[in-house]
Amino acid sequence: MGATVTRAPRQINRTYEWIRLRAHALKRKASPLNLRKAFESDPHRAEDMSVRTEHVFFDYSRQLATDKTMDLLFGLADAAGLKAKIEAMFNGEKINVTEGRAVLHTALRQQDNTPVYVDGENVIPQVREVLEKIKTFSNEVLGGERTGVTDRKIKNIVAIGIGGSYLGPQFLSEACAAYAKEGMDLRFVANVDGHDFKTVTKNLDPAETLFVLESKTFTTAETMKNARTAKAWMRERLGDSPEVVKKHFVAASTATEKVKAFGIDTDNMFGFWDWVGGRYSATSAVGMLPLALYIGYDRATEILEGACWMDQHFRHTPFSRNIPVLSALIDIWNINFLGIRTRALLPYSQALDKLPAHTQQVEMESNGKGTDLWGRVVRYFTGEVVFGQAGTNGQHSFYQLIHQGMKVAADFIGVINPQYQVGEKTAEEVDHHQELSSNVLAQPDALAFGKSEVEVINELVSQNKLSPEAIAGLSPHKVFTGNRPSSVMLIEELTPFTAGALLAWTEHRAAVKGFIWGINSFDQWGVELGKQLGVKIRNLFFRSNADSTFRVDAARDDLNPSTETMTNAFISGELPR
Repeated sequence: MGATVTRAPRQINRTYEWIRLRAHALKRKASPLNLRKAFESDPHRAEDMSVRTEHVFFDYSRQLATDKTMDLLFGLADAAGLKAKIEAMFNGEKINVTEGRAVLHTALRQQDNTPVYVDGENVIPQVREVLEKIKTFSNEVLGGERTGVTDRKIKNIVAIGIGGSYLGPQFLSEACAAYAKEGMDLRFVANVDGHDFKTVTKNLDPAETLFVLESKTFTTAETMKNARTAKAWMRERLGDSPEVVKKHFVAASTATEKVKAFGIDTDNMFGFWDWVGGRYSATSAVGMLPLALYIGYDRATEILEGACWMDQHFRHTPFSRNIPVLSALIDIWNINFLGIRTRALLPYSQALDKLPAHTQQVEMESNGKGTDLWGRVVRYFTGEVVFGQAGTNGQHSFYQLIHQGMKVAADFIGVINPQYQVGEKTAEEVDHHQELSSNVLAQPDALAFGKSEVEVINELVSQNKLSPEAIAGLSPHKVFTGNRPSSVMLIEELTPFTAGALLAWTEHRAAVKGFIWGINSFDQWGVELGKQLGVKIRNLFFRSNADSTFRVDAARDDLNPSTETMTNAFISGELPR
């Protein structure tokens, strides 16, 4: 694996284990697994296909898998050298081979001082140093010792980033909002669309606002455009003294000179390292700095503790009881052998509403690859489409499709105890959380077991309202085929700790699939081409800004005619005529 491999191994789809799984899947296609019958014939199925831990319960008994399926999947994991690849990641080997980097987001939340080496240097003291700096800074802001330029207490934190510098921290901030320090507000600006900045900063008092700029290189186009707009916004309201920027801007970055040139005091720069990938950076300064300012440093470190718990579970638990590994293997079974290449992530907690968006990025940017680690074209699907929304909102949005339309795998997340107790429990009335929970318990069964035509007809007849002809016409529309796969994860309560565990579950699940597929889950060259072409178009806009008569010419400016027409529309401010 990684830099130690000198000869490319056989691609995973050419292994004996993959071929056995394909044969198994063909038998299942000829004689599909019926989940109703599977539960009826095996009273221990739910127990055997679930994992119980002190913090998380995971049930995959409604997946279209049998004991034999799982044994074959474990064999595939062994054939891919999964255990060794997991250890290589935790040990700091440079498994991101295209960029020559280690992948050590796990070191960011390690709870002991066991050394982890990169290029012969133990990185744990560096991690501790940054955390200590975040602790001091956040305590001073929350305690009122560090104020804005007018000496007023900072109450509003605006994090400016995009992608990995945005989605993970935003998920954690919403999950942990119930733990926010009194009077503190945390907002995010990501989209370069000016509407985002205007909306987020609306009604903010600049004297009480701190911007956290999040860019490792301090060159990310969208982030730096928003950063310059934030600087102008602040100076327009508080004056152009250098102290305005020094007291109202901090940075999570490694680009010391660029941070200094922006006007930020480098004492207020919080570093991270090239072994922290963007979408895996939520437990670095990128996430921990704004979160410590929002919920307090001690609560923020509980996120690290929860992520570390999942890290250790992932690293040390046998695959048959390992939640991230089981999740990933089931995904591979669905994607590569059953042809189910879309997954819905359905958290039944409004505070987890941003988890699907973060998971979408982690999965689709990590594993949407067309070549393997050795540059060979892959002849099998890598990655899946991930989407989702908090329940019960999603039930009135897209559940119709997953119940009676295309087959979509689903992951449900339930929270046993709510963050807020709303409503009273009586013999006649359930409270809000019981209403929510009744749905997260019912939906997996509806997907798995469905409703047969006989059941539909019997139900319609019992209502004694319709003629036989009407029943015959209506019944096909009310049939649910069932056998739609899902898993359920339960947590006892949504806390910073369990939010951190969910974050790590998502990260490791994506990594396992990449390890087995033999791809690099830690680079993202696919986003580069659009950026390069964007620079070219941007330069044309520069020219039009300097010359009001300038218009793009396809031949001269090396553009295709379609882009010529549309670029000129943006320059002129009018639709093509």
